[in-house]
Amino acid sequence: MNLIALKLSSDTDYRTNGKTIRNRRTLFNFVARSPKLDSDNFFSHFRAQDLLREKLIREDSFTWKIPEDRSDSEEGLLRYIGGVDISFSKDDPSMACGTLVVLDLRTLQVVYEDFSLVNIRVPYVPGFLAFREAPILLEILEKMKKSGSSFYPQLLMVDGNGILHPRGKCFCFGLACHLGVEANLPTIGIGKNLHHVDGLNQSRVRELLEAGENSCKDFINLVGCSGHIWGAAMRSTQGSIKPIFISIGHRISLQTALRLVQMTCKYRVPEPTRQADIRSRDYIRKLKMNARMKTYVEPDLLRGGRFAEDGQSCGLGFYVLLDLSPVVGPGYEQIV
Repeated sequence: MNLIALKLSSDTDYRTNGKTIRNRRTLFNFVARSPKLDSDNFFSHFRAQDLLREKLIREDSFTWKIPEDRSDSEEGLLRYIGGVDISFSKDDPSMACGTLVVLDLRTLQVVYEDFSLVNIRVPYVPGFLAFREAPILLEILEKMKKSGSSFYPQLLMVDGNGILHPRGKCFCFGLACHLGVEANLPTIGIGKNLHHVDGLNQSRVRELLEAGENSCKDFINLVGCSGHIWGAAMRSTQGSIKPIFISIGHRISLQTALRLVQMTCKYRVPEPTRQADIRSRDYIRKLKMNARMKTYVEPDLLRGGRFAEDGQSCGLGFYVLLDLSPVVGPGYEQIV
């Protein structure tokens, strides 16, 4: 086990993972423990995240328009919304399935899906989850982009947080921010659990939601002790008890993010991330089922880096689109 203990003094401190962090001009009081983490890796993440953060755009920056209602078919309107999620095997936590789905905003039906099953060897570092998960999702997006698909998303909803992220009093940088900047896409962070940031906690948010029940709004802004608006808590459907937590990812304002989440919610979680979550879990389940039944893929079914051409069955009649291209990068191994 490596132990990193860094200490310098400065003003303007903020918090991360329950510990005091100082401003960028100095190092900070931080202790991190991980069997695979060393100081070089930690500071590499820290510097890279700060460089990416400088590119973050927290206002609307796109060419499409939001339709007045989902049935609009006018040119130049937002039509394709992507959702991304990563699910992990319960039997093997290092096995991860990255999933991208694309929905047609007019119907909220899935028009595209793809998966990447990998063995993650990159350790989790508190505050830097994106460095573990983003490469998997970016690889799927890049593959779709290179294919020239007409369904490439104009906007991405991410199962994770944007600026509602526990690294500082200033705006922070979660998975939705990381993906947005790297892929140059407008992104929205959709969290199911609240990060305790800047004095915000579950009981405080519950009080604010209850106080706003008689208003015409179905959301409240998440205003921290510093006065900064981190995002919003929304009860997305009538009768919904648990809120979801929406935050800016990249190239979008909170107001626009809220409007789009409202347009895409059938249930508690908006359809793009809900479908990505359902399909990634189902993908892992079906692969396990095939493995238990000792069903193997014949070598002659391998075509162009995928299992089975369109119209061909794989295993027990289960169709898969599993990328067999080289590994995503160091620390990741493509697996079947």
